[in-house]
Amino acid sequence: MNHLLAHSLLGLCLCAPLAAQAQDKYPSRTISIVSPFPPGGTSDLTARQLAPVLERIFKQPVTVQNRPGAAGATGAQVVANATPDGYTLILHLVSISALPERDKLFGTKPAYTRDQFVGIARLTADPPMLVVHPSLPVKNLKEFVSLAKKKPGEMIFSSSGLYGASHVPYEMFLQAAGLKMRHLPTTGGAPAMTAVLGGHAISWACPPNIAAPHLQSGKVRAYAQWGAKRLEAFPDVRTFKEQGYDIEYYLWGGLFAPKDIPPQVFNTLRETVRKAVADPDFIKGMEKIRTPIAYQDADEFKAFWDKDAAKLARVIQKIGKVAK
Repeated sequence: MNHLLAHSLLGLCLCAPLAAQAQDKYPSRTISIVSPFPPGGTSDLTARQLAPVLERIFKQPVTVQNRPGAAGATGAQVVANATPDGYTLILHLVSISALPERDKLFGTKPAYTRDQFVGIARLTADPPMLVVHPSLPVKNLKEFVSLAKKKPGEMIFSSSGLYGASHVPYEMFLQAAGLKMRHLPTTGGAPAMTAVLGGHAISWACPPNIAAPHLQSGKVRAYAQWGAKRLEAFPDVRTFKEQGYDIEYYLWGGLFAPKDIPPQVFNTLRETVRKAVADPDFIKGMEKIRTPIAYQDADEFKAFWDKDAAKLARVIQKIGKVAK
């Protein structure tokens, strides 16, 4: 009996360091960052700046996978149900908060819930810009509103999807201005811009990084933006508040993991992302895509996310049920 006990204890002693070593080895294989939107949007562009820097620090491959659909709900559902081992992450936008509220509004089972995720870091927080097709015979926001009032239900705006990251701010504007317009939802930021460039829609709430090249080429104009102050890169674009509309909204992006991720893996990710965000390559990459870094560590991000989600929930209730 003593011999068996000694043998068992020896086995446990041998296994314990191996188990600890296995835990310490994270990451030991490819990490996948899901972007729940098509290529070319803010989530995708940011993820593609972050991935190579994480790859260099981790010394393991870090890939970006586009899983678009349902305004970002499809990709979020995939990651919410993924094994919480730190190898499947998601770079989602503010719409991660809005989509479960949409499902609640319609009384449908949500594709996922906020509590299925834990935030590793907030990376960006840009206010979108109201961009319009240059064929419109208007020169500023006041004239745009005046034209829309003369054509109730006729003018079309696009978005990245129903109740998504660019639909919600546009509805805030319509409510504040007392306007009625038709909605053309798409599958992401790049398709939403394509709809305006192609004349299928006349306007949308566009992230500054997507707007920049088209503003420079004159293919769109910007008449307002949703921030509290003017953007450094676009000092001539006035805020809605400056123009008499008390609305404010930020299209932020954050990195998330499934909620039951082991604490040691979460802490490794948290510290590595902190290093990556301060890395010169990431900083240069974000400058290249014209997206300012607005980093928040996990604890600060959680407090921000909870407050922002509560605000969005109120906005969506006010929007009510919107048909496609």
